Amino acid sequence: MKLGMIDYGRGNLRSVINACRALGHDPVLITKPEELADLTHLIFPGQGAFGDCMESLRRLQLADPLREWISSGKPYFGICVGYQLLFDASEESPGTAGLGVVNGTVKRFTSNEVKVPHMGWNAVNLKVPDSPFWKGFEDKPYFYFVHSYYPAEVDSEVISATCEYGQEEFCAAIEKGNLLATQFHPEKSQHAGLDLLKNFLNR
Repeated sequence: MKLGMIDYGRGNLRSVINACRALGHDPVLITKPEELADLTHLIFPGQGAFGDCMESLRRLQLADPLREWISSGKPYFGICVGYQLLFDASEESPGTAGLGVVNGTVKRFTSNEVKVPHMGWNAVNLKVPDSPFWKGFEDKPYFYFVHSYYPAEVDSEVISATCEYGQEEFCAAIEKGNLLATQFHPEKSQHAGLDLLKNFLNR
């Protein structure tokens, strides 16, 4: 296995690197398309605004190689903005197209009944409990969230887990083949997060 991690200058890399090292893997930081060539697994930890992150990917010429990586079925784990960028667009950055790997638009929480951002621990409802990504998990594991936006109108066939916040239930994770992406932060989710990362790396 050779694990790579997208470094676009904005992500929370240190925590994710430490989580991977705790599992016995030392990821290589990726800043150029040619550095993807020898990898077997790829993690995209995201932090920052949707538009800024897409601009960074285009500047580094990584947007199209990422689409190709995912379409070829290679293992990909997107975290937070690395999850949101998979969709078509986001209300956070009108006029900016996402990677468009999955249909849907990222929208902002609008209910007056909840605090924005959604921050802290919350349970997720597993929709594909027999998935190898969720091996060893109970029905409602807890993970750590920090976000104001979430993907909406997501195809039910790719929804891996949902989360309830106030009266709203949103898509908290998707999976398709070797692709896994989560709105929550596994690197901040203690044992549950490490178990999920471990399942991904064992694909």
